[in-house]
Amino acid sequence: MPHRLTQDQARRIVVRAQLLDAERPGDVVEVAEQIGYIKIDPTATIASCEHTMLWTRIGWPYERGQLAKAVEDDRMLFEHEGAFRPMSLLPLLLPEMRQYPRHERPKQWLEANARFRRDVLDRLRAEGPLLAAEIPDTAQASRASDGWYGPNQVPHMLECLARRGEVAVVGREGRHRRWDLAERVYPQDLPEYPAEEAARLLADRRLQAAGIAKQRSPWSPVGDAGEAATVEGSRWRFRVDPEALAALEEESAGRVALLNPYDSALYDRPRLSELFGFDYVLEQFKPEPQRRYGFFAHPILMGDRFVGMLDAELDRKQEVLQVTAVHEFLPFEPEESAMLRAEILDLGEWLGVPVAGLA
Repeated sequence: MPHRLTQDQARRIVVRAQLLDAERPGDVVEVAEQIGYIKIDPTATIASCEHTMLWTRIGWPYERGQLAKAVEDDRMLFEHEGAFRPMSLLPLLLPEMRQYPRHERPKQWLEANARFRRDVLDRLRAEGPLLAAEIPDTAQASRASDGWYGPNQVPHMLECLARRGEVAVVGREGRHRRWDLAERVYPQDLPEYPAEEAARLLADRRLQAAGIAKQRSPWSPVGDAGEAATVEGSRWRFRVDPEALAALEEESAGRVALLNPYDSALYDRPRLSELFGFDYVLEQFKPEPQRRYGFFAHPILMGDRFVGMLDAELDRKQEVLQVTAVHEFLPFEPEESAMLRAEILDLGEWLGVPVAGLA
């Protein structure tokens, strides 16, 4: 029989799985191990996503240099497909990576550029680590510029080889990635898994990060991981992490969390609507007259409820965190307003600037 959960229980499972309850994690690696990835995004209205995600969970002890140390020095995290991921996930990803590319167009492009591929690997082997700009473009076949990349084919090749597990990001200079051969970046004593077992273990890890997810979901693909569950008021078939289910018996206090719009807790939009009643829309790409909450407003989680949106921006010239608006879905109680105010002031203190415009 499936486990029968209330809406409150399901929300608490999600919040705890995403490390957004009152019991904060201790460090960067602990966060990555639990939630699976730390999204990289350069939009820094307040701070870039990777740093906001970590501050939201760890709080005041988090310093930005801790992330670089975990990636570049300790090699506990690695960068892959736009996110920092725990090294423990790499063995589970490798079987699929080695099959890349599966689709015909990228496969044809790679085959047509066999010599170019060898040139890039040889250059890295002889001179790496290197920035993309330091590697000559010797492509035989070109991809058209798509708005993200220009005509230079080196970034395309590096991305392709990274997806295949042949090269890897060794570090960054600002927003620019420095590349090297994967064998010199990744540990050499990683366990090997057959593809089927790796896929099963990866589904388990996805469910660990989600806590509870729809059984068949492109947003949180957990498949048959965990155990079957139902949630009151929902017709969905869920899978729930057994450890998260057992932890419901433990007391768990809530807190206020300000979430970057690209935070992993917001990724599964259908689940947000189904369990939290929160129909989240990122307004970054909307014309200004159509925005309701702001260009890059941060959702406000209070306990296990989304209660509003914070429209704020770090003014680097004036060196102040400017709060434009706090949009309340329902009027806040005085205690709720005080909790939110304290969190925003803590954010300003972490950024090293005063807060302006906060009522």
